[in-house]
Amino acid sequence: MQVPAPFVYERASSIEHALELLGKHGSEARLVAGGHSLLPMMKLRFAAPTALIDINDVDGLSDISIDSSTNGGSDGDVIRIGAMVRHAQLLESAIVAEHYPMFAEAERVIADPIVRNRGTVGGSLCQADPAEDLSAAFAAVRATVHIIGPDGARSVPVREFHDGPYQTVVGENEMVTEVSIPVRPGGCSAYEKVERRVGDWAIAAAGVALWLDGDTISEIGIGLTAVEAPHFVAAAAEDAARGQVVNEALVEHVGELAAQATSPNTDQRGPADYKRHLAGELTKRAMRRALVGAGAYDDDRADGSDS
Repeated sequence: MQVPAPFVYERASSIEHALELLGKHGSEARLVAGGHSLLPMMKLRFAAPTALIDINDVDGLSDISIDSSTNGGSDGDVIRIGAMVRHAQLLESAIVAEHYPMFAEAERVIADPIVRNRGTVGGSLCQADPAEDLSAAFAAVRATVHIIGPDGARSVPVREFHDGPYQTVVGENEMVTEVSIPVRPGGCSAYEKVERRVGDWAIAAAGVALWLDGDTISEIGIGLTAVEAPHFVAAAAEDAARGQVVNEALVEHVGELAAQATSPNTDQRGPADYKRHLAGELTKRAMRRALVGAGAYDDDRADGSDS
């Protein structure tokens, strides 16, 4: 039987208390809420924190809301997602689904109901697993991660949040409090994933969020996971699409560039060439469906065909 290394367990009652406990226990302390990623790693001793600080009793981190106070009006709206929001909450959120259907699509293919009922948005981002679905989705919509620590609060674009596999910019005495997403009219999003079995980590997955000005793509975000895309993003593919008139040739080109943005490894989930090809195909599928949602394509052109 696999057993974690010894650790101290404490429960935080507030954000301030959590920060105090992080300072008390030092750099090897870890926050825990759902624990579905951390605890298995502890059992295998891939992770060996000296202290676990349970934040399930901390108030104010479990809400999803829309904030119009930034600039006033719809153009200034921001969706705020607390770090303790469970996957199931995000899946069922009418606010998020109205503006970014991609998140419900991503959440439906994350693990199983047991994990979705307990696992949290903040925990998923901070785990920084290279195959994490939400990291790609948040990268596509250019979310911002909000962090608090002993020196105050700071905000980091999600595209700068991950330093590498299982590494983030969160300091040893800091914690993530929420993720915010700007709301922009005239767009839509979609998420596509291929996995070996239901609820598994992705072989490859792609999320596309785009906005139109007439028949031209005014802005686009492309998030990729499980294929070693830098910061989960296909930046060159985004640059190629931005400002271009929508047509099938553009979709094909964007998919090719998305594939080129990847550096996947050959492993038990498949060879590298297959994963690279899959990343491109999934990008095209997600882009077509997002274009349908935005009113630029009809359903027949989003069925994955090349015609």
